[in-house]
Amino acid sequence: MRKRRELADRNSVTLRNHVKQHRARLDLTQEELAEKVGVRRQTILAVEKGHYAPSALLALLLARELGMPVDELFELESGEGSGS
Repeated sequence: MRKRRELADRNSVTLRNHVKQHRARLDLTQEELAEKVGVRRQTILAVEKGHYAPSALLALLLARELGMPVDELFELESGEGSGS
């Protein structure tokens, strides 16, 4: 029963990101950012739309290229919308 509750709690948390805003701030296209971090443009699009949660490595590379700490670029948001 405890495992089920932990899974339910985990499922109520989503990963929110600010990739698109910071990419635009630097006047980078999705293609340019993708090339800098070694992925396809479609991956950047999926991350920006929240359809794909990047690996830790990709999150760190994106944060480095966008010039900000990873914990400011990505944040966990609970199902209640509290932001943490």
